[in-house]
Amino acid sequence: MDLLMPARAYLMWRTDLTGAWSPPPDRPTATGAMPTMTGARVRDVYETGDLTMTGILMVITSADRMTPGTEPTGVWLEELTTPYYVFRDGGADVTLASIKGGAVPVDQRSVNADGENDASVERYLKDEALKAAVADTPVFTDIDPNGYDALFLPGGHGTMFDYPGSAELARLVERFDRAGKIVAAVCHGPAGLVSARKADGTPFVAGRRVAGFTDSEERAVGLDQAVPFLLETRLKELGGQHEAGPDFAPFALRDGNLVTGQNPASATRTAELVMDALKEKAA
Repeated sequence: MDLLMPARAYLMWRTDLTGAWSPPPDRPTATGAMPTMTGARVRDVYETGDLTMTGILMVITSADRMTPGTEPTGVWLEELTTPYYVFRDGGADVTLASIKGGAVPVDQRSVNADGENDASVERYLKDEALKAAVADTPVFTDIDPNGYDALFLPGGHGTMFDYPGSAELARLVERFDRAGKIVAAVCHGPAGLVSARKADGTPFVAGRRVAGFTDSEERAVGLDQAVPFLLETRLKELGGQHEAGPDFAPFALRDGNLVTGQNPASATRTAELVMDALKEKAA
């Protein structure tokens, strides 16, 4: 795979800039009821594998505009599809949800012509089940998190506009953290961590090693004035020990139960670190 593809895609972006659902049957709803196998969702149960029946909840942005303007945004597709397939192929059970429910807005600048995408995006474009799930997600607050072992937050600039302001998402991050479960995010996904707090009231990221889309990467794609804040700067202001690799190159790290990645090229490594952490817990 061309490791510079995500950087090129972001830079091309700046150049251009002018149904019913129910959870899997083994996972309870928020009310505790055990649903039937109906509705649009993604569920893969493996008879073999290291993490059979391990549950991962992916919460995705619902923001489709860079407010207060009208520039389209959404999830950067590779940051959803790459982790999803790493998790699924590893034997995990994956549930997709979003901030508002319904169709997930996909940043169209993250989708190129056939044959010109990251391998996971190419796979997604032929995966009718996953495409149907992305087109009809439940609101994440309708899902009982007790049945899940990890929370994963994909990125995309849309996250900068709805993750930080969601008190419910902050509480979900806190709930997973205090239960000793995995919390993970990639690229702009760590925007979902900035409003969360530890049990003592200090910022969730304070004193923790964390990665995320860097200020220099934001400037390189020309969107440093379009986002409500610079993610690297905010993580540092909250006491996070921000670490990074070269711009647009793969970089991910794990600090205990927190796993974060820097940019789209880091999606694979971020997901692999999540799987490593889950395997340790299952051992």
